[in-house]
Amino acid sequence: MSTPSSGTESLPVLQRAFAPKGKLRASINLGNPILAKQDPLSGEPVGVSVDLARALAERLSLELELLVFDAAGQSVEAVSDERADVGFFAVDPLRAEKIAFTPPYVLIEGFYLVRADSPVRSNRDVDQVHNRVTVGKGSAYDLFLTRELKAAQIVRAPTSPAVVKIFLEQGLEVAAGVKQQLEADASIATGLRLLNERFMVIRQAMGVARSRGDATASALQRFVENMKASGFVSSSLTRHGIAGASVAPVHCKNTRT
Repeated sequence: MSTPSSGTESLPVLQRAFAPKGKLRASINLGNPILAKQDPLSGEPVGVSVDLARALAERLSLELELLVFDAAGQSVEAVSDERADVGFFAVDPLRAEKIAFTPPYVLIEGFYLVRADSPVRSNRDVDQVHNRVTVGKGSAYDLFLTRELKAAQIVRAPTSPAVVKIFLEQGLEVAAGVKQQLEADASIATGLRLLNERFMVIRQAMGVARSRGDATASALQRFVENMKASGFVSSSLTRHGIAGASVAPVHCKNTRT
């Protein structure tokens, strides 16, 4: 069986590097439905991130344990603290201080949602002192907008799926998040509209704690590049009925595993 290595690391070495506790513990964030969600029948997490976790465990001949979280920040902390061995996150420089990211495997768009009668007509209208923008605490949007917004106030919802609920309950001016999540929430409420341009592109990647070493990070990078080049990621998105997300370009020509 092939492994996510360059041929220089043996399978036992990679197993110890990725899973020092004996099983591969993957951190799964249910706060982004493009990547993972709870199956309504089985109650189990499903999605492209779950598929990738299973594929990595299979490549490493390891048992898989899924550690499920409701918010991105919790999922990031689990990997940073080494309570989980690998995770699935949006690439962000703050997170990169403790986590070694692979190149992205999926690209997702971030959008703003407002009320139909809102004077906010475009992205440049958002960063005003009278606007309050709600985001999921610790999400890629939170990290990005915390750096980018200079005048608007950020209101943090406990999780990304709770953003529109907080936006409506507190009478806030703007909600920010995954386009598909906002569209779904807007479809069950009245008088809401998405702005017609994205404010960011989220690069979703896999990651390991930097403390696991460069060799582990490089092996994971090669695994992700192979999963993109082989069509695995594209097939997974199609199988789970995910629209609005695209497979990221292959960055490394040598994707041999």
